[in-house]
Amino acid sequence: QVQLVESGGGLVQAGGSLRLSCIGYGFDFKSAGMRWYRQPPGKEREWVASIIDAGDITNYTPSVIGRFTISRDNVKEILYLQMNNLKPEDTAVYSCNTETYWGKGTLVTVSP
Repeated sequence: QVQLVESGGGLVQAGGSLRLSCIGYGFDFKSAGMRWYRQPPGKEREWVASIIDAGDITNYTPSVIGRFTISRDNVKEILYLQMNNLKPEDTAVYSCNTETYWGKGTLVTVSP
């Protein structure tokens, strides 16, 4: 059974940092492309970042370039999202995804 479990969210002031983690279970993690999405309050879910199976190619939505870094540890089977210089507009529930599978998400709240 495929499971994705996120953690690391919380309340942070603008300019602060958080690192999100997503542990994958029940699938061949090292062979899976992985993505982070977020859903701001009252808005639709949006793609944030992607990383290929080997981890050496990444892509980001323009609003997070230079601030967020997606990475992965294929031995521990964990996906990360390092978020620096956070802004109030980054407030959202962040979820990890592979193929058609989604985690339940972790809430990030950035105060002004």
